Amino acid sequence: MAKFKFWMLSILVVGLAFNFTSCSDDDPINEAQVLAEYMESADSPLMKDYVNTDMPSIITATDVNSFNLLGQAYIIDIRSAADYANGHIANAVNVAFADLLTHVAAINMANYQKVVIVCYSGQTAAYGASILRLMGYDKVFSMKFGMCSWNEATATGWSTSISNLYATQFTADSTSKNAEGALPTLETGKTTGQEILEARVATLLTEGFDPAKITNATVFGNLTNYYIINYWPLASYLDPGHIPGAIQYEPKLTIKLDAALKTLPTDKTIVVYCYTGQTSAFLTAYLRLLGYDAKSLLYGANGMIYDVMLAAGMTTFKPATDIMGYDLVQ
Repeated sequence: MAKFKFWMLSILVVGLAFNFTSCSDDDPINEAQVLAEYMESADSPLMKDYVNTDMPSIITATDVNSFNLLGQAYIIDIRSAADYANGHIANAVNVAFADLLTHVAAINMANYQKVVIVCYSGQTAAYGASILRLMGYDKVFSMKFGMCSWNEATATGWSTSISNLYATQFTADSTSKNAEGALPTLETGKTTGQEILEARVATLLTEGFDPAKITNATVFGNLTNYYIINYWPLASYLDPGHIPGAIQYEPKLTIKLDAALKTLPTDKTIVVYCYTGQTSAFLTAYLRLLGYDAKSLLYGANGMIYDVMLAAGMTTFKPATDIMGYDLVQ
C-alpha cells in the first residue's frame, strides 16, 4: 500500500512539473509586442502614441535663443568636450550621449519651458531627444540643424553635406510593402512594458548613435541590401520621387501595430530617410527600441537631391537664412 501511494505521488509530481514546463515554454512573453502595445497606449510615459502624434519634437535656433535669453531653456550640448570648449551656446552644459537620461532625470523641469539637446547637425540630438521623449520627458526637443544653424563657425557639417549626387537616380516607380510578419525578438528578461522600455533605453544610450546611422554612399553602394523606408507623404514619394526600391510609409499613420509596423522585416537592415535626417533619426530610435536593425540615412534627401528639393519648396538647409550668427562662448 505504501508503495502504491508513493507511485501515485510520483506521477502527480511529474504531471505538475510537466504542466508547469509546458505552459512556460508554450506561452513565452513576446517582449516586442508588449512594448509596442505599451508605447501606443495611454499608459505609456507620454500617455499617448508619440510616434504617430507629436514626433518629431524639433525647435529652431531662433526659438532656442529666445528661450535662453529669458532663462527658460536648459541646453544640453552632446558634442565632444573639445568642440564644446572651442565654442558653445551660453548656459549650455556638455553631457555625454550615454548620460542623457540620468542627467535629464536630475533637472528640475518646473524651472524650464524647453530642454534642448544640441549636436553638430541635429541628427544625433534628434535620436537622443526621441529616446528621452519615449521615456516621458515631454519638454525635450532637438535643435533644428544643430550647431550648424547657430553660427558660421560651427556650420561645416551641413554646408558640406548638401548634394545633388543621386538626383538622376531617383524614381517615381512604387514598391509595395512587405507582407505582414512577426515583430523582432527581444530578450531583456522583463515582463511589463515599462520594464522592457527601461531596459531597451539603457541599451540604446550605451550604443549611441553610431550603429543607428548610415551614409547615402553606403546605401547606394548596394540598394538591395536594405529595406528602405521613404518617410514622407505619398505626394512627395511620387514627385520628386524616391530612392529606387524605397517603400513609402506615411508619417504619423503607418508605424503602429494596427497599420504597417509588422510589414517591417526582422531579417534585413531597415534604412529610414526623410528630408533632413532629423525626423528619420527620431523614428529610427523607436524602431531600434523595438528591436529592429534600423538606421537613419544621414542628411536625408538634402544629401541626394538638394536642388530638386529647393525647387519644390521642401525642407532644406539654406546657409543664407538658416545660419543665424548667434554668439558662441568658451
